[in-house]
Amino acid sequence: MPTLRQIAAVSSVAFALAATSAAAHAEKITIMVGGATKIIYLPAKLTEQLGYFKDEGLDVEIQSQPAGVDAENELLAGAVQGVVGFYDHTIDLQSKGKEVQTLVIFGQVPGEVEMVSNAAAGTVKSMADVKGKTLGVTGLGSSTSFLTQYLAQRAGIASTQYTLLPVGADATFIAAIKQNRIDAGMTTEPTVSRLLQTGDAKVLVDMRTLDGTRAALGGTYPASSFYVQRAWAQSHKDEATKLAHAFSRTLNFIATHNAEEIAAKMPKDYYGSNKDLYVKALGASLPMFTKDGRMPADGPETVLKVLSAFNPSVKGKHIDLAKTYSNDYLPAATATAAK
Repeated sequence: MPTLRQIAAVSSVAFALAATSAAAHAEKITIMVGGATKIIYLPAKLTEQLGYFKDEGLDVEIQSQPAGVDAENELLAGAVQGVVGFYDHTIDLQSKGKEVQTLVIFGQVPGEVEMVSNAAAGTVKSMADVKGKTLGVTGLGSSTSFLTQYLAQRAGIASTQYTLLPVGADATFIAAIKQNRIDAGMTTEPTVSRLLQTGDAKVLVDMRTLDGTRAALGGTYPASSFYVQRAWAQSHKDEATKLAHAFSRTLNFIATHNAEEIAAKMPKDYYGSNKDLYVKALGASLPMFTKDGRMPADGPETVLKVLSAFNPSVKGKHIDLAKTYSNDYLPAATATAAK
């Protein structure tokens, strides 16, 4: 007769094979990220690296698109099932008659930093000094453009008194700073740390922390998130729930591990030849992440306030914020992540 140990071993193998088979037969879910190497969107790739999608029996493909606005268009076209981008897109799209819903909040703050070039740092000491300047954003109509305009408005500068220039992110943003095509611009980690290391730019407004964000925007500003079309979530409740659970587990992993441990899980092309810089940038960014994916209570109102100021689609429109996000797909409580 087989021993209990043998029976247990056979059972565990059978379970593993069943899980593998389930993942193999699962419908492929494509998620587009608005710049996969940005640390604000790190949970997307990290979830894949940790194997949490597979643990849920999901077959997920992560794709990258430099600007969130392009990823949003792919979602609306049905080319992808989900997007990792800024929560504010759900408000903007509702104003245009499109129902999109955030299921998981990654960042309780934007994680964005307004950087001023060394060449302009002598005259631009705050957003009150951007009159007549050229300000870099990832794309026109992007989250960075609305945030930039709002920061300037709070400093008393009208949107007609400066120029917005789309310069993308990462290498293209750095090139724009170095070539003096922009005087200042909004970007994220690890680009911020790269510019600080080379001395090409300085921090003007820091929205990587709760305190910095509240000072800049007047409240908590949920930003990086996972969103889908509401109709898809309602017709694919099982998949939507599994995705939310996988991401929530990753956020708990981030909350219970240090920057070095997290960086060790990422592909080498995310940090290139300078892993130390990546770890430093990641360490500076960790406070931005939620621990469980839930929407901060005061978040949606702050985001709506910013968009209502400058987004012509949202201004003056009634927005049902309750339809722009849902905590219902998240686990009631998140188990502590494994080491």
